[in-house]
Amino acid sequence: MGGGSPRPSLARVTEGAADTLFASAARELEASTAPLAVRLRPRTLDEVVGQRHLTGPGTPLRRLVEGGGTTSVLLYGPPGTGKTTLAYVVAGASGRVFVELSAVTAGVKDVRAVIEAARERTGATGRRTVLFVDEVHRFSKTQQDALLPAVERGVITLVAATTENPFFSVIAPLLSRSLLLTLEPLSDDDVRRVTERAMADERGYAGRLALAPAALEHLVRLAAGDARKALTALESAAGAALADRRTELDLVTLERAIDRAALRYDRDGDQHYDVISAFIKSMRGGDPDAALHWLARMLEAGEDPRFVARRIMILASEDVGLADPTALPTAVAAAQVLELVGMPEARLALAHAVVHLALAPKSNAVIAAMDTATRDVREGRTGAVPVPLRDKHYGGARRLYPTGEHPPYRYPHDFPGGVVRQQYAPDVAVDRDYLRLSGHGAEAAAGVRLAELRRAVRGGDAGAQAVGEQFRPRCTPTPGVPDDEEAGPDVSGPS
Repeated sequence: MGGGSPRPSLARVTEGAADTLFASAARELEASTAPLAVRLRPRTLDEVVGQRHLTGPGTPLRRLVEGGGTTSVLLYGPPGTGKTTLAYVVAGASGRVFVELSAVTAGVKDVRAVIEAARERTGATGRRTVLFVDEVHRFSKTQQDALLPAVERGVITLVAATTENPFFSVIAPLLSRSLLLTLEPLSDDDVRRVTERAMADERGYAGRLALAPAALEHLVRLAAGDARKALTALESAAGAALADRRTELDLVTLERAIDRAALRYDRDGDQHYDVISAFIKSMRGGDPDAALHWLARMLEAGEDPRFVARRIMILASEDVGLADPTALPTAVAAAQVLELVGMPEARLALAHAVVHLALAPKSNAVIAAMDTATRDVREGRTGAVPVPLRDKHYGGARRLYPTGEHPPYRYPHDFPGGVVRQQYAPDVAVDRDYLRLSGHGAEAAAGVRLAELRRAVRGGDAGAQAVGEQFRPRCTPTPGVPDDEEAGPDVSGPS
C-alpha cells in the first residue's frame, strides 16, 4: 500500500505474492478454517466446472485472464454458479491486488477509499487493483456513479457480480464500460463433479470419506444447480460422519444433517411423469389439497420450478379457459414472480395459482375449438380470404379491387354496438362452429353473447341491429341526428 492511506475497514484486500510472511500465514490459517466452498474455490480457469461458454479457448474471459487486460467485467447469474470464483481467478492470474467489497455493507466513502488506495498503489509500486463488488445491484445510483471515473481511466479493474438483471439494476454508463458475462445454472453433472472433487481433493476430504451413490444423487438433486448449496450440505453431513468415525457418508446421515428427507422422485424417470400427471389431474379435478401436496413434493424434491410454472399456465388455458378468465393472468403472474423473486419465496405465488386453478370452474372449450380448427386446416378445409377482409393499403390495391366491383369492408365501429353482418371465414368454413362453450362459470354469459353474435354476423342486418342495440353503450344521441344515421351508411355486404 503506497502513501500511507488507511485501508478501508469494509474492504477485504489480498496483496498477492509480495505479501509479508505474517500475511501469508494469516491467509493459510483462514483457508484451513474457511467453509468447504471457499477452500475448494478453483484457482485457474481450467479448474472451473461448468460455464464452458465463458472459460473455453478464445473466450473474452480467458483472454482477459491470460492477457492481463484492464477490461471491467459484470458477472450475471443465479447463486452458486461461480461468480465469485471467476472474480478471484481474474485477479489471481495476473498477480494484481484483489480488493473485495460487499454492496450490502459498503458505502460511497468505502468505494472512494478503495479507489484512492488503488491510485496510490499503482503510482508507488506499479501494481494494479482488481475491485470485486458482490451484489452490485444493491449499490445505489450514487455508489455506482462513484465507480465510473476509476473504471473509465483504468485505475481499477472492476469485477462486479449480480443475481438481478443488470439492465434494470446497473446504471447504463457502468454497464456500457463493462464486459457483461452471463452465467448459467450448473447442470447435475457439473454439481456431481464438484461434489466428487470435494471428496478427493486435499482441500476437501482427501479420500478419508466415501460418499454413497444414493447420498450423492440426493445431494445433487437438492442443489438444483447451486454448487455452493451442495458443498455446504456436504460439509455439514461429512462433519457428522467423521465425528462418528465413519468411513462412508450414507443417505441417512445426509438426511439427518441437512434435515431434508430424500423423496422418491427422479426428474428424468417415471416419478417425474407420474407426479406431474397427478398434479395436473388434481387441479383439473378440483382438489386443491391434493394439488398442493404434489406441488410441495415436486419442489422439495428439487424439481425445476420453472417447469411447474409452465404446466400451471398450460392448464389455465387447457382446462379452465373462459370459465374463469382470471385463471390465465393468475398463472402468468405466478411465473413472473418466480422469475423476479426466485425461490423459496416464489413457492407461495405458485401455490396461489394452484389453488386458484383447482377452485375455478372448468372448461376445455378453448382447446377443443383450437383442435377442431387445426384438424380442418390439416384436412384441407382452407379457402381464399374474403375480398372485404383483404389488405388494401398498398399502392396497387385499387387496380386489383376496383371500387364497385367488390363489396367493401364494413367497419364494425360504424354500426350499433360494433356489430355488423359480414363474412369473416373462408367459404369452406363459413358455417363451422368451432367454439362450443360449456356454460360453466363465466362461459354461461359468454355463451349467450356467442349465440347472439353468430346470429347477427351470419344471419342478416336485422340480427346485427338487435345485438348492436343490446350491447350498445348508453350515451346521449347527437341532437337532430337519427340513431340509424349515426351508425353510418347501410352498405350491402356479402351473404
